[in-house]
Amino acid sequence: MHILLIHQAFAALHEPGGTRHHELARHLVGQGHRVTIIASPVSYLTGGAEAAPAAPEPGLTILRAATYRAHHKSFVHRVLAFLSFMLSSFLLGLQVKEVDVVWGTSPPIFQGLTAWLLARLKRARFLFEVRDLWPAFAVAVGVLRNPLLIRASEGLERFLYRRADQLLVNSPGFIPHVQARAGRAPALLPNGADTRMFDPAADGAAFRAAHNLHGKFIALYAGAHGLSNDLGVVLEAAAILADQPDIALVLLGDGKEKPALIAEAARRGLTNVHFLPPVAKDEMPTALAAADCGIAILKPIELYKTTYPNKVFDYMAAGRPLALAIDGVSRVVVEAAGCGLFAQPGDPAALAAALRTLAADPAAARRMGLAGRAYLEQHFDRQALAGQLEGLLQGMLRIQAGK
Repeated sequence: MHILLIHQAFAALHEPGGTRHHELARHLVGQGHRVTIIASPVSYLTGGAEAAPAAPEPGLTILRAATYRAHHKSFVHRVLAFLSFMLSSFLLGLQVKEVDVVWGTSPPIFQGLTAWLLARLKRARFLFEVRDLWPAFAVAVGVLRNPLLIRASEGLERFLYRRADQLLVNSPGFIPHVQARAGRAPALLPNGADTRMFDPAADGAAFRAAHNLHGKFIALYAGAHGLSNDLGVVLEAAAILADQPDIALVLLGDGKEKPALIAEAARRGLTNVHFLPPVAKDEMPTALAAADCGIAILKPIELYKTTYPNKVFDYMAAGRPLALAIDGVSRVVVEAAGCGLFAQPGDPAALAAALRTLAADPAAARRMGLAGRAYLEQHFDRQALAGQLEGLLQGMLRIQAGK
């Protein structure tokens, strides 16, 4: 089977960002399939150029389509980047031969149109994956306001949902939204983590030494510094925790809001906040090994209760407890696993209290982290999930063949 994936925000393991698709693709290749990925040469996390090309892997091809490079400037520039990739990925995709399945993924939703058209032209099956309820999230956070654009975006969303041969979501919270617009239920392949990548027993001493964090209780936020991530609340929590300097809040990553966050932390004299540059996913285990707990946070928006953020599962795989400022389905997982403390989203005092509690009893925090690791091994291990994806793809081809 040859799978063609259209994914502007794709990140390989040697790059910063979410690497779910690279990990899934490598599993498929390991099972004897071929995977071709068309991605942007611009990092979705940093807005800069991609890292050096990945080492060649037999059966796995990564192609980079020319893309407008200013998507971090504003919403308009971001839409231009999306549209440029939609066109360039289509032209590049026409050159890929003997494709059985075209896999489109949203966001950005525009590349889904490319995937649908390529699938039809190549007489291949069309798998459409929903990783984010776009445009609903964009409307909820306030970046998409024009009524005409909203209606057009919602029309495109329904078009793709209804024309997919198979719909796929990465969170159970997305199923009602997608089903209401598609007329049928999507398959669920939840986010997770590769347990082989993380060692819960690692201590991260080298990372602590490199960043002058020896002797600190490290509360690590690892991920995008964007509008949705509500990291201003983390700064507010840091101000509340100023009387406990042994707690260090470490913000690892990049994004449009990072310069403003750095300026605000400096203005307020928050010496307990440390901003670190993003690291490649294959370096993330070292960073998480240094952490005593992980912070997962999103704005207090009702729709965000539907999400399964990647970082939640990475923290669990690393055996680190969570301070979770996200309600909904992620809270269900963390509470079922007993691997963290919930803080009401948007409430810096609640987040600070959760961090104080974890720091006050390191042994209890450690037990929480190990409980999360055990729960993830049972329910969200990437290898098991990749096997489910392979079965789904094979089922699509059997339906096409009428078997």
